[in-house]
Amino acid sequence: MKAMILAAGRGERMRPLTDHTPKPLLKVDGKPLIVWHIERLAQAGFTELVINHAHLGPQIEDALGDGKAWNVHIQYSPEKVALETAGGIANALPLLGNEPFLVVNGDVFTDIDFSHLKHHSPLARKRERAEGEGIALKPIAHLVLINNPPQHLKGDFAIEDGLLKNTGEPMLTFSGVGVYHPDLFAGITRGDPAKLAPLLRQAISENLATAEHHQSMWHDIGTPERLHELDSQLKVKAL
Repeated sequence: MKAMILAAGRGERMRPLTDHTPKPLLKVDGKPLIVWHIERLAQAGFTELVINHAHLGPQIEDALGDGKAWNVHIQYSPEKVALETAGGIANALPLLGNEPFLVVNGDVFTDIDFSHLKHHSPLARKRERAEGEGIALKPIAHLVLINNPPQHLKGDFAIEDGLLKNTGEPMLTFSGVGVYHPDLFAGITRGDPAKLAPLLRQAISENLATAEHHQSMWHDIGTPERLHELDSQLKVKAL
């Protein structure tokens, strides 16, 4: 299974830090956010990575190169203008191939078990049409949800019998980590901007989206204050 790190966002709320540095290269405990992801993906057995970029993208390529430093192979999917989440993924499909792949938001910090998603998510198993009329295809999306952070108390989705739902109790927040089949993005023209949420809502309506609840470490690095807070926590933990 390949993995994609989403790194094309402008990071408006992180300004002025992102005026001259792409958000994924901002550091916590002396290491760029995106490098934390690369190291954990490598440890989980992901060796083929795709990274999209737009704002100050060449800096990302210069910093990471071909990935040899982490024993992975990195390919890049440049965007002249950020294409939103689904648009960016659809644009990178030629690099991702025809099998399910993992996607990780570049601006989160988490200990989500990527190896579990590689081997045990519903999409890790061979996807075939089940026999019998009215039997749906296997899932085309599997999301990792987390407890609602203070900045997003209303949540995004719920889980019912392993299926992703638009409503329910408790409502949980999408972590920015998921496994997707290329079919989820079949309706997007490559190079067009597109949001992920409408595709997920459609998959939910067809019972083609599953989810799991992660209850350990997760941080959304959306503001300079959150970046500083995480940096301080990691430095204290290292003492």
